[in-house]
Amino acid sequence: MGIRDRGKMKWQSAFFMPEQMKMIREARREDLKVSKPILDEYQIEEFEEKILLAMEFANQVKLKVWVDGFVNEYIGFLHRLDEFNKVIYLEDEDGEMKKVRFSDVVGVQVIGE
Repeated sequence: MGIRDRGKMKWQSAFFMPEQMKMIREARREDLKVSKPILDEYQIEEFEEKILLAMEFANQVKLKVWVDGFVNEYIGFLHRLDEFNKVIYLEDEDGEMKKVRFSDVVGVQVIGE
């Protein structure tokens, strides 16, 4: 009769405590974060022009938005601009309204130009 070894069961990560797994997930997420790009005034002016043209001609827009270390892309139609609070209201394909602060925008692309 040979040695009864449990094989893979013996080396699985079941012995980790839940707190350890949470810390490992957070550390991996922190590694994926990127710093916010620094935009110069010419890039900001170009973004403003693209946004205004997209509003005027009702074109679809792809906004790249920096949120807490990650860059998210939103596609939709510009619904409204709040110049005082510097907020862009974007209506996506599902009809859902997204509020995007202009200071968080790192890229603008007009679709169907």
